[in-house]
Amino acid sequence: MKYLDYYSSPLGTMLILEEHGYLTRLCLSDREKLPADFPARQKDTVLIRSARTQLTEYFQGSRKAFDLPLNPCGTLFQQKAWKALCTIPYGETRSYKEIAVQIENPRGCRAVGMANNRNPIMIIIPCHRVIGSNGSLVGYAGGLDIKEWLLEHEYKNSHLFVERTD
Repeated sequence: MKYLDYYSSPLGTMLILEEHGYLTRLCLSDREKLPADFPARQKDTVLIRSARTQLTEYFQGSRKAFDLPLNPCGTLFQQKAWKALCTIPYGETRSYKEIAVQIENPRGCRAVGMANNRNPIMIIIPCHRVIGSNGSLVGYAGGLDIKEWLLEHEYKNSHLFVERTD
């Protein structure tokens, strides 16, 4: 059975989708619409509640890593790329090239970009942490404004950030 519910985040309303005890989708509901006949029932399950709690902690700056069962649907290459994204520490970034090398496909930069674009579980599978080789914020399915917000949020809340007071 598929269950869905919504979460009100600083980025907007997010859709959380659970299937067979796994989180399968997390997206901004105003940017990704489900078809009217989508076979899911709205329900506040234990997993969906846990996802909401962990997202709240993330947005408050107290959660740096998520602990949720995930099952994103994608090709073998996409799965490999998404798994690599989950190794990028909170508050840090990697280039598309670095991810391609990590998954042993050094010429696969564009393919990594396409996998990021199709990431069904935003934030938790942190495709927002992938940037251009020159440090530029390039491409993000949720919009570059959201990517910039997420990166700034993580930078401000990471142990690397020390606010100047002088």
